[in-house]
Amino acid sequence: MEDMQTKNQQEQDEFEQNQVILTPGQLVAKRFFRNKLACVGLGIIIVMVLFCAIGPFFSPYGEYEIFYIDNETGKEVRMAEGGVGGSNMGVNVKAPMSSKHWLGTDADGRDVLTRIMYGGRISLTVGIVVVVIELITGVLMGGIAGYYGGAVDMVIMRLVEIFNSIPFIPLMLIIASVMFAAGVLPQYKIYYIMGVMGILYWAGVARLVRGQILSLRELEYMQAAEATGIRTSRKILKHLIPNVMPIIILIATMDMGGVILTESVLSYLGVGIAWPYASWGNMVDVVNQSVILKNYVNIWLPPGICILLTVLAWNFIGDGMRDAFDPRMKR
Repeated sequence: MEDMQTKNQQEQDEFEQNQVILTPGQLVAKRFFRNKLACVGLGIIIVMVLFCAIGPFFSPYGEYEIFYIDNETGKEVRMAEGGVGGSNMGVNVKAPMSSKHWLGTDADGRDVLTRIMYGGRISLTVGIVVVVIELITGVLMGGIAGYYGGAVDMVIMRLVEIFNSIPFIPLMLIIASVMFAAGVLPQYKIYYIMGVMGILYWAGVARLVRGQILSLRELEYMQAAEATGIRTSRKILKHLIPNVMPIIILIATMDMGGVILTESVLSYLGVGIAWPYASWGNMVDVVNQSVILKNYVNIWLPPGICILLTVLAWNFIGDGMRDAFDPRMKR
């Protein structure tokens, strides 16, 4: 009997020695990578980023380089970047898919695959910049409102309600008209749009962060921090904000896909980045012509698939992050 107890104790000691103590971050990563859809989404985003960031360096064509078919010779002619499109020269410029142009050329004689790469840079950049702006503003305003409460909370929450009441699409149409009247160059329009979207989107983030702060500031560890007499800024930045990081990360991943989709809608409506610059949204805009919709699927379908895959991937990642940060998820 004594030998059996000794053996059991030895096995227990060996088991404890082999146990690996994981940090909270490692536990989150372990839960995240157990989610197959989240891993698929992460893989899609990595592929998209590499495709858009590195792909243009391997493309033999420029973003604005024009090709057209000469009606007399029937051969493809390359025109210098920034030249006049073939559609203005009375020649056929929409080339089908071939070994030279894997996805053909668009109505202006530009290589579709190359423009998808450059357009992806714009769409992904818009998503990242807008989410960063909304998170910085929303976390700051929500943290202040939740911590101080009282009159400060009331003022900030009334601002949140005002921003939530602003009709987004009509406002963007008005801003686009103002930029057009002011003569803003097409390459600079996207910066104004990113700024406006980031400013308008902060209200939802602030409301969520405020709710978390209100519950956290009453916990025992915050009362202990109060007793130590540390500065208010340190209490917010070192004790409160880190504890709302899970909700912040979830907001970032879930909003990323939404922002990309919104930019695509704005570009489709002509409010986003303007010709000749490409984004996935304004590349899909060509389907407003029934001829292209029916006969030139290679022009509008690939950027549409890129939008679909990217938004779906961010949603998969957001679901995976939500489950990973949930301590009740044991599997």
